[in-house]
Amino acid sequence: MSDVHVTRRKERFRAAIDQFLLERLQSKLEKLGPDDSQREEIIAAYARDTWLLSAAKRVEQIQAVTHSLKPVHPDARGTNLYVDPRGLPPLKELGSHVLGQSFVGDVVGNAAALDVYKLLKLEVDGVSLLTALLTNDEAARLALHDNPAQAQSLSDAFVGLTQPRAGAPSSHTRAKQVYWLAADDPCTDDDYVLLAPLHATSLVHELYAQIQEDRFGEVNKVARQARRERKPHDGVFRDYPGLAAQKLGGTKPQNISQLNSERGGVNYLLASLPPMWSRTKLWQPAHVESVFEKLYIVRPEVRRAIRDLRAFLATEPAPNLQTRQRRDAYIDVVVDEIVTMAGEFLQTFPAGWTRDVERFQKLAREEQLWLDPLRGELPEESEFAREWLLMTWPNEIGRRFANWLNRYLSAQLPVGDVEARQWKKELLADEDGFVQQLRELRRQLDASDRISRQDGDSPTAGRGDAW
Repeated sequence: MSDVHVTRRKERFRAAIDQFLLERLQSKLEKLGPDDSQREEIIAAYARDTWLLSAAKRVEQIQAVTHSLKPVHPDARGTNLYVDPRGLPPLKELGSHVLGQSFVGDVVGNAAALDVYKLLKLEVDGVSLLTALLTNDEAARLALHDNPAQAQSLSDAFVGLTQPRAGAPSSHTRAKQVYWLAADDPCTDDDYVLLAPLHATSLVHELYAQIQEDRFGEVNKVARQARRERKPHDGVFRDYPGLAAQKLGGTKPQNISQLNSERGGVNYLLASLPPMWSRTKLWQPAHVESVFEKLYIVRPEVRRAIRDLRAFLATEPAPNLQTRQRRDAYIDVVVDEIVTMAGEFLQTFPAGWTRDVERFQKLAREEQLWLDPLRGELPEESEFAREWLLMTWPNEIGRRFANWLNRYLSAQLPVGDVEARQWKKELLADEDGFVQQLRELRRQLDASDRISRQDGDSPTAGRGDAW
């Protein structure tokens, strides 16, 4: 590096230091009157050489860390570590190693000395003063003092911020300790090592920043609004179900660490629970002509989608692409629930459940074929299998669905045959759901690889424009 370049960088570091000291000095002087006798003393204390010499002495009261002990228990006394994530081995598990170059170090110790760390966080050309000193950057070192020997002494003191404190690593009775099996025999005491877990404070801070952006940032706010209104959106919506917030340090978060103070003591905890499925009990369509009569509409997603679709269409939206896309989004939910319900019947009830004549005599034959397809595998049900494989019944399911939907919409909307044909096509054109489900069952029943087309309707027909 040329002498000119070193000089220029030295001056930029020095300018950043002087600006930092000036701002702190002004904040002190604002609290004093113009004739206060302490003014001259304070101004002298914030002269660069004087303040840096004081900071070099006070730096021993704090320690830069990436893994700290106090968040484990505020009264714990023991070893903290500063481990540059760039030197950690890569692992497929999530850990501090993923931070790479973009990590923020933390600092623990006497809160009154935290201003020293704020000085060392000053950046020039995207590099902090502390990082520059750790890499023996000549420009950063010379910015501390005009005398090279004094500059080196100050640099050594500040770099010591990241070094382990004197003495062997130690834990504490209030720190967590875990026996970890390090060999093969869990019954042998000597095969265990005792671990003292530390709080990965730099990783936690990065996680906090990401979650804050995802919860309150403008980008995710737009995505959340689109999701709420069921509108198309090109971006990604991020959510954290079951998120918890742990407060560290009480009313004095600075007693835990600098980064904890910046977060107001808030540390996010991601949910580590198994999913709890809320599922409506599946009832059989006994003594009814159609599963659409009572069982389908009780599904929460169906009720919600129908209600929103009816409210949307009642506003008489303009006949444009945006209207069609929003309408299709509601219908997609309704169709998906049809496919899900049919799958639940297949998985929940034994093959042949519709043969109970006393309970299912009224149920339409087409719906028996649809909801109890594996009945055709029973030895005495060859006629049922033949009817299923003819594939004349899916169109009737589409017609029944269309008529049912029209009935629910007709209370507020003028719907008729045009809309019914549209709803029918929506179901029969569902290649990834309804049609795929039939194809998989057909393969299981050794049927041909084609769905019959009735009444001129194709299962793969495109969606029409009814509005």
